[in-house]
Amino acid sequence: MSIQVGDKMPAGSLGVMTESGPGEISTDELFSGKKVVLISVPGAFTPTCSMNHLPGFVEQAEALKAEGVDTVACMAVNDVFVMHAWGKDRNVGDSVLMLADGNGDYAKALDLVLDGTGFGMGMRGQRFALVVEDGVATHVAVEAPGQFEVSKVEAILSAI
Repeated sequence: MSIQVGDKMPAGSLGVMTESGPGEISTDELFSGKKVVLISVPGAFTPTCSMNHLPGFVEQAEALKAEGVDTVACMAVNDVFVMHAWGKDRNVGDSVLMLADGNGDYAKALDLVLDGTGFGMGMRGQRFALVVEDGVATHVAVEAPGQFEVSKVEAILSAI
């Protein structure tokens, strides 16, 4: 069963680009003692992800922080180089932490995998947004296939 409100976030690690190159962050480092909004997109540079989903969270990062959010993070089943390049392309700066789930291990741990093999995209993460407080999911918004409503920034701001 996929992650539900009240569930502890599964342990794992995600790729991040550091000043010295590819690195990783553990979910303990990401979530412990913090309020985090974690969004997931099916793929970097894809239309809805690039034009709507990620930009909304970049534009509203300060509003989220005003609601007590410590970190806004964006995860995709892409490698750390792609996530870094996408963040630069979308002018993310320090507003959103770009996380690479290169092999889809964290999407699998959350049980939020999307089978994109019919579109030549392989296995991906579903489009979703989670609010996590000290390692526990307090809001879970998973999109229905082809939809973009419950995980957009406006929906998350109203849920916090």
